[in-house]
Amino acid sequence: MKAIVVREFGSVDVMKIEDASNPSPGPGQVLVRVKAAGVNPVETYIRAGTYARKPDLPYTPGTDLAGVVEAVGPGVAGVTPGDRVYAHATLTGAYAELAVCEEPHVHPLPARLTFPQGAALGVPYSTAWRALVLRAQARPGETVLVHGASGGVGVAAVQIARASGLRVIGTAGTERGVAMVREQGAHEALNHREPDYLSRVMPMTGGRGVDLVVEMLANVNLDRDLDVLALRGRVIVVGNRGRIEIDPRKIMGKDGAVLGMLLMHATAEEQRTIHAALVAGLESGALNPVVGREYPLAHAAQAHVAVMEPGAYGKIVLIP
Repeated sequence: MKAIVVREFGSVDVMKIEDASNPSPGPGQVLVRVKAAGVNPVETYIRAGTYARKPDLPYTPGTDLAGVVEAVGPGVAGVTPGDRVYAHATLTGAYAELAVCEEPHVHPLPARLTFPQGAALGVPYSTAWRALVLRAQARPGETVLVHGASGGVGVAAVQIARASGLRVIGTAGTERGVAMVREQGAHEALNHREPDYLSRVMPMTGGRGVDLVVEMLANVNLDRDLDVLALRGRVIVVGNRGRIEIDPRKIMGKDGAVLGMLLMHATAEEQRTIHAALVAGLESGALNPVVGREYPLAHAAQAHVAVMEPGAYGKIVLIP
């Protein structure tokens, strides 16, 4: 099979497409023929060697994929060869033509969804669900501000919030992105490249502020987020790329809270809860991943550059 292999940490050029041996599933494992693999920002940090957890070298990047079950190992009962599935974790890496996954990480992909859409589910939708529902404890009737709502996690957050009965304000960095945020169900959409765009949030909420902020770039926005919080509001930090100075009195004055979240801290029970909810949303039609760009597997380096660029529009995927 063909696979992307990283033999040293560094720039995007360390990712090379190579011929690799076909993996085989062991007990409790599933072999998937990969039709699409999701590209996530965290994979660029891992490749560069700057992430908290480093895989042993050499390794094949990627956790999210969608495809068709090729074979199953002993003890697997939930899926059979030929099933359409998506997975949110792999043992051998998603940037490949074949990948081995543990059975609990493999979930049914409804026929109405494409494989690229399936590859857009794992990290983005798990992150959005854990952030909104499990960490911030979003409640129907609340108002949420989703920064970067045109990206993979942002789109997921908008759709999950709408399906959960929240009022949604989303931001994006281009007019195309703003239009897409509205199409995905946001009640209001703002261009975060416009000066003082956050000044429009309070009038949108009748002067009350927002109950929740899903923050994708805390090093830029966090202090200003505190200005638009409602009483007892919460900011859930999903993304950050540096330091920022804030005024803690803003949190005190709102009885507010700033919460952090990393998906890797999700327990096995949380993962089961998250994906049971996601599969139900996929089956009902409430959740519909948006794929912005598709790259051939051999162009993984280009995909790693693109996923870090501003002006996000949906999910970036690789096609083996």
